[in-house]
Amino acid sequence: MRRLIASLALLVAGVSPSSAQEATYRFSPINQWDINKTAAYWNPIIQYVSDKSGVKLQLKIGRTSADTTSYVLAQEVEFVFSNHLFSPERESLGWKVFGRRNAPPLHGQIAVPADSPVTTIEQLKGQEVAFAGPEAFIGYKVPYAYLLSKGIEVKPVFGGNQNAAIAQMFAGKARATGSNSMLIEGYANRENKKFRILWTSEPYQDLALMASGKVPDKDLKAVSSAFLNMHKDPRGKEILHRSSQEVGLDSDAYFIPATNADYAAYRRFYQNAPASLR
Repeated sequence: MRRLIASLALLVAGVSPSSAQEATYRFSPINQWDINKTAAYWNPIIQYVSDKSGVKLQLKIGRTSADTTSYVLAQEVEFVFSNHLFSPERESLGWKVFGRRNAPPLHGQIAVPADSPVTTIEQLKGQEVAFAGPEAFIGYKVPYAYLLSKGIEVKPVFGGNQNAAIAQMFAGKARATGSNSMLIEGYANRENKKFRILWTSEPYQDLALMASGKVPDKDLKAVSSAFLNMHKDPRGKEILHRSSQEVGLDSDAYFIPATNADYAAYRRFYQNAPASLR
């Protein structure tokens, strides 16, 4: 009788008993590429993870990386793939690192087209430099902090994502771009473009798979297991291969376990970063 009453109450509210038990979690990866490529990379992966874990994930991305991060800070999502949450203020939000891609460490870089007359960082003083957006850690905060430390004032131009920023540079709307090494390499492979690298930062781990503290342990364990074992399943391995090819990544970029300790370099950056970049 109690179950019947509970079911009737759910039906009156417009919710079926089965749907009430099936939570849907929003997954927000930061926009490393334009929206179409970001969706083409992530949708097959999160569909696989949903099927394998029995926990439904839904992609939620904004028009720009800053928009996507705003969803995270507003607590509108439960899972992220991001490196925007390691400042002291944001660490207090309680996000848990559980994985990352098996990719080489990332480096912040400042680059120009291979045939550019610009050959030194100093020549960028007063010039427009294209970045993905003000939230981009390795692609904006790291190279911009370096420029400021050298007294090289530039005019930042934000493209909304890294593809757009690099395209602006090649279109002549900026003299250089700030980016990360993986995205520059991926763009070069995908678009057959050549770069001259003017500066490279210290290494940082690739972006983190993270879960909100609101996610129950059983659901986090199921989702984590699906991500981290994806490359061991022939179907999962093939999905990773196709998704990586779509954006110019190494086909071996699968997911491995990670913890907060892997992101110590990010915390060190914030200890000495200019106030405007914290």
